[in-house]
Amino acid sequence: MRPSARRNQDIAPFHVMELLARAQALEARGRDIVHMEVGEPDFPTPAPIVRAAQAAIAAGKTFYTPALGLPELRQAIADFYRSRYGVDVPARRIVVTAGASGALTLALACLTDPNSRWLLADPGYPCNRHFVRVFEGEPVAVPVGPEDNFQLTPALLARYWDDRTAGALVASPANPTGTLLSSVELETLAEATRARNGHLLVDEIYHGLSYDQDCPTALAAGDDLWVINSFSKYFQMTGWRLGWLVVPETYLREVEKLAQNLFIAPSTPAQHAALAAFQPETLSILEARRAILRQRRDYLAPALAQLGFRLAARPEGAFYLWCDCSALADDSFTLATRLLEEAGVAATPGLDFGHHQPERYIRFAYTTDQARLEEAVARLGRYLGR
Repeated sequence: MRPSARRNQDIAPFHVMELLARAQALEARGRDIVHMEVGEPDFPTPAPIVRAAQAAIAAGKTFYTPALGLPELRQAIADFYRSRYGVDVPARRIVVTAGASGALTLALACLTDPNSRWLLADPGYPCNRHFVRVFEGEPVAVPVGPEDNFQLTPALLARYWDDRTAGALVASPANPTGTLLSSVELETLAEATRARNGHLLVDEIYHGLSYDQDCPTALAAGDDLWVINSFSKYFQMTGWRLGWLVVPETYLREVEKLAQNLFIAPSTPAQHAALAAFQPETLSILEARRAILRQRRDYLAPALAQLGFRLAARPEGAFYLWCDCSALADDSFTLATRLLEEAGVAATPGLDFGHHQPERYIRFAYTTDQARLEEAVARLGRYLGR
């Protein structure tokens, strides 16, 4: 048979999902596994959001919406930017999408020519480089470390940018490190990409989940930036598959054509559900849960450090701890496998997040309750003899 497209050879498997499958297989045999591998909140979707979906379905609101999303939801998102960030974003620039993945698909489909290059932090969210490759672009992994707070900088852009570079993609808070970009850092990155006639895409899907300071939005740095967000993380709607993309005015028609052809429209019940995400009752629930996540972080970070997992990045946001495990093992993938098989603790090896010293790092997600985190620490301590 004729082989599949050549690009598929460059699409790596998502190792954390394979690790999850192994963990589930062990559970099916009766093993108890503490899950700290997958980036999904353990809280159920807040009840007001669920009720809104049920009411919409009961009322027959299950037909296609406009390709760019329900007008009232686009306006609600614009209102949220105004109330939370003090930033005015016209609702017409907000495109509702099938999750943040749908937003990334639209942005990169709009901006990526064959062989154009995109600068991405390494380590970083693994699917980003594959989105670029699917559109025949070239993802450029830029090594970052503690000295850069695991983020791209103007100096790194200057070093890696060339004539084929279309732009850069950054995330704040970042996966897997939990680091943030300040307002000043976002502004300097925006200036650096503008000076090169490039694009800056900013992944803000973990906004709302910061613990020591608020996350500034990149939209305050100019109306020529592309911003991706999601209802999955802070709003705890992972399975609803709903997100949004803030598009510079110039590109709105191009993005609309792509949305019409690639997706038709986002999920109608999910959009009606999301209208309740910004209600005071819902936000009160979400803020209480953010406080719980902070408590988990503040417990787990020093507990892991005592076991020899040195915190490599300042965990300012999201729900991850990016740990240097080189004092415990030569290879984090082997270590993660052994922790799962022998200790019953599932964590994600650095291999998933890039090529820059992946064997040195391991990611722990604090997306399970306090008692389970304590159980995980006890199991790790026994396994390591600590």
